[in-house]
Amino acid sequence: MNILNSPFNTPYNTAPFSKIKDEHFLDAFKIAIEKAKAEIDAIVNNTELPSFSNTIEALDFSGHELDRISSIFFNLNSAETNDTIQKIAQDVSPLLSEFSNDIRLNEDLFKRVKAVYDTKDDLDLTTEQKTLLDKKYKSFSRNGANLSEDKKKKLREIDKELSKLKLKFGENVLAETNNFEMLITDEKDLAGLPEGTIEAAHQLAESKDKEGWLFTLDYPSYIPFMTYADNRELRKKLAIAAGKKAFKGDALDNQTNVLNIAKLRFERAQLLGYKTHAHFVLEERMAKTPQKVEAFLNELLEKAKPAAQQEFAELQKFAKDLDSIEQLEKWDSAYYSEKLKQKLFNIDDEKLKPYFKLENVINGVFSVANKLYDLHFETITNIDKYHDDVLTYKVTNGQGDLVSVFYADFFPRPGKRNGAWMTSFKSQSIKNGVNDRPHISIVCNFTKPTKSKPSLLTFNEVTTLFHEFGHALHGMLANTTYPSLSGTSVYWDFVELPSQVLENWCYEKEALELFATHYETGELIPMELVSKIKESSTFHEGMQTLRQLSFGLLDMSWHGVDPTSIKDVKSHEFNAFKDTQLFPDVEENCMSTSFSHIFQGGYSSGYYSYKWAEVLDADAFEFFKEEGIFNSSVAKKFKDNVLSQGGTEDPMVLYKRFRGKEPKPDALLKRAGLIEK
Repeated sequence: MNILNSPFNTPYNTAPFSKIKDEHFLDAFKIAIEKAKAEIDAIVNNTELPSFSNTIEALDFSGHELDRISSIFFNLNSAETNDTIQKIAQDVSPLLSEFSNDIRLNEDLFKRVKAVYDTKDDLDLTTEQKTLLDKKYKSFSRNGANLSEDKKKKLREIDKELSKLKLKFGENVLAETNNFEMLITDEKDLAGLPEGTIEAAHQLAESKDKEGWLFTLDYPSYIPFMTYADNRELRKKLAIAAGKKAFKGDALDNQTNVLNIAKLRFERAQLLGYKTHAHFVLEERMAKTPQKVEAFLNELLEKAKPAAQQEFAELQKFAKDLDSIEQLEKWDSAYYSEKLKQKLFNIDDEKLKPYFKLENVINGVFSVANKLYDLHFETITNIDKYHDDVLTYKVTNGQGDLVSVFYADFFPRPGKRNGAWMTSFKSQSIKNGVNDRPHISIVCNFTKPTKSKPSLLTFNEVTTLFHEFGHALHGMLANTTYPSLSGTSVYWDFVELPSQVLENWCYEKEALELFATHYETGELIPMELVSKIKESSTFHEGMQTLRQLSFGLLDMSWHGVDPTSIKDVKSHEFNAFKDTQLFPDVEENCMSTSFSHIFQGGYSSGYYSYKWAEVLDADAFEFFKEEGIFNSSVAKKFKDNVLSQGGTEDPMVLYKRFRGKEPKPDALLKRAGLIEK
C-alpha cells in the first residue's frame, strides 16, 4: 500500500517524510484523484434533493487526501526539489488541471450547486456558509460551467497548457539561478565585503572543490555583494547575470513562455466573458477592477515620484563626489545607498548583525506572538522533517490546547528556490465537532552559520522572518469550519496584511528588547541603534516605493490589456517602466522572464496587493500604536476579526470590524515620510 494513500499514524498526523520516496508520488496522485472522483460521483448521484450539507458542504470536504498529497509534493518541489520531482511535477500538473476541470465542468454537479444557490435566500445559513455557497457557485461560473461544450473543451486545453508553461517558466528560472557562479581568486576583489560574506563564499567554494571565493545569484550571496563590494566591474557582472536570467535566447529562455502565458490568460478571460485577465482576477479581490488598481498605483506614484527623483539626484551627487561616478547604474544603487545611509545615520547592517543571531530572532518572534496571542512554542523531535535543516515546533495556547504544528526552514541549498514564503502541509477545518489543527511552514534563504560564526541576520532578513511569521500566524490561528475558507485562503490583496503588519514590531524598542542581544556578549542592542533603525526606516522610501509600483504597473501591463499584439517582451517591459524609471536601462536585462511572482506564482494581476496591504498594515499598526504595541484588547480584536476568520467574510467587513473604519493611505504615506506627519 502506498504510504501516501494510507492513514499516516504519526504524531499529530504529520507528514511521514522519512518513509516517502519520490516514486510514491505519481501513483499516489492517481489513486487520490480516483478517490476524489468517487466522492464527487457520490454527491452527483445522491437521490435526495440538493441541500447545503449534501452538496456544498460535501464538496468542500471532498478530495481531502488529494489536497494533503498535493501540499506535501508541491512544498517539496519548492523547498527540496530534484530532477525526479520536477519530472513528476510536469506529469502531475496536467492530471490535476484536468481533474479540477472535470469538477468545474461537471454539469450534473453544477446543477446541484446552482439549485442550492438559487434558493439561498430561503436557507437559514450562517455568514460563513453564505460565503462558502457563493464561492462554490462562482468556482463553477468563473471556470466555464455556463459555457457551451465546444468552449468548455477549449477552456480545458488552455488550462492544461497554462499549467505546463508556468512550471516550465519556474524550472528555467531555478536552473538559471543555479547555473551561474562567479569565482573570485584574487583577494583584492573582495574589498568592502563583510567578513561573514567572505567566509561563506570561501566555504561555498570549498564545498565545490574550488579554490577562492564563490558567489551565486542566491540572495544571501548576491545581496551582500551588491551592497558592499567595492569592485564596480564585478558588481556589474553579477547584476547583469541576475537581470538576464531566462533572457539569453537559449534553451532556458522564457520570452516565448511569457508571451504564451499572457496570451492564454487573456484568451481564457475572454472565453469566460471578461475583458482581460485582470478583470477576471480582480472580481475576486478587494480592489474589484483594473481601473481601481491603476488609479491606486498612480495616486501613490504621484506622491512618491518627486521624493524618488530627489533621492536619486542626491544619490547621484553623493556617488560623483565620493568616486567620480558620472552616471549611476543599477549595480551602483545598493552600494552607494548603503554608503550614504551609513554617512547619514552611521548605521550599517554589519554593525547590527551581531544583535540578530537567528536563534534569538526566532525566540523574539515567538515572544511577540506569546505577548499578543498567548501562543507557546515548544521544540519537538518526534516528527519527521524533509531536510535536516528544518526546525519543528508544537504550538499551544494558554490552556495547553494544540494550536498548530510549525516547521521552519531557513537556509539556502540546491533544489530550494530563492526568496521566502509561508505554506501549509495541512489546513485547518472543523468536522463532526473536531477542530483539526493546521501544519504550517515558513521557508527562507538566510546566511548559513559558518565555522566561526552563527547565522547572523541582516535587519532586512529580520523583517523577512517577521513577515513570513505573520503569514504563519494567519495559518496557525485559523478557526473556520470549512477548509477552503481557512487561514490564508483570503482575497489576494488582503493576504499580506497579517505578514506586513507584524514587520512593524521589528522597529519598536519594546519588541527589540525581547531578543536583540549581542551573540557574543549578551549585551542588549544599544537604544541609539534602535533610534537609528527607526530613523533610517524611511531612507530612500521614495525610490523603494517607485520600484514596487513599477512591478505592479508591469504586472498590469501584461494582464490588464489585450496582449495579443505584443511581439517583443523587452520593448513591452521598457514601455511599462517608463514612468517609474530612474536608472538607465540595461539592454541585455529583462525582468519579465524571471518575474516568478506573476508568471509562476499566484500574483498575476495582483502584484499591486503588496502596496494595497501596506495601506492596511500602516493603518492597522497605527491602532496598535495608539493603544500600546502589546495591548491585549487590540491584539484580541485583530485575532478574532482577521487572523482567525480566514476568508469567511468580505475582508473589508472584517477589517472595519477590527479597526472601526475603512483604511486610508495617509498612515502609509506619513510612515514613509512622503507626506507631513
